[in-house]
Amino acid sequence: MEMVLPDLFVAAAQEAVPDAATQVAALCWRMRKSLVQVLLITSRDTGRWVIPKGWPIAGLTSASAAAREAWEEAGVEGRVQETAIGAFGYDKLALMEVTVPCRVTVHALRVRDLKTRFPEAGQRRRVWFPALAAADLVAEPELQTLLRCIHESPALLRKPA
Repeated sequence: MEMVLPDLFVAAAQEAVPDAATQVAALCWRMRKSLVQVLLITSRDTGRWVIPKGWPIAGLTSASAAAREAWEEAGVEGRVQETAIGAFGYDKLALMEVTVPCRVTVHALRVRDLKTRFPEAGQRRRVWFPALAAADLVAEPELQTLLRCIHESPALLRKPA
């Protein structure tokens, strides 16, 4: 049975959350033995598992900025989808115990190549996980839901632009 994302979940990728900072992320993926694998990286501060993400970049679309983050943080080259596939929220630790609520728009990026030399090489680990296992490793509940939906319906990664 094909699982579909609830309309509200997809719409969340496009809507603003009051008082939240906006970030962009790349869900880096590949297919192996009919299963979606997702590339997770460790955060530099806590070492927890995350997807590449960062702030919007002037002059770039949300998707292009997400692809740039994937390159800088994980050495990923590939094809990014212009249409967001979802969104999630989290609290970013800014300064000494001060957090900033963030809303992250997620773009699917099909990985073509992983480079060993990239800006944050040596600062993070990167590991491929089946989407379902990745859902259990990330901390953000909405990102967990998105990963579980992708496990059930890989076609969600190939939304038309």
